[in-house]
Amino acid sequence: MNLYRFEVVFKTGSANVVIAAENDESAFSQVEVELEKHFLKVPEVKEISLYEKKKIKEATGFVFSLEPV
Repeated sequence: MNLYRFEVVFKTGSANVVIAAENDESAFSQVEVELEKHFLKVPEVKEISLYEKKKIKEATGFVFSLEPV
């Protein structure tokens, strides 16, 4: 199992999405499912980019920085 971090770019902004999945194909598919669950009307998606992929072990995670450091 892997933990994926995606950035989704919309016409009016962007969002980060974290997915746990067995492979890349199912992870990309799950991004769309999660967007449909989150938004009442999904904004037009311009781009979905995979930023990080990590093997899930006892403990793993991602850091989201809202401001450049």
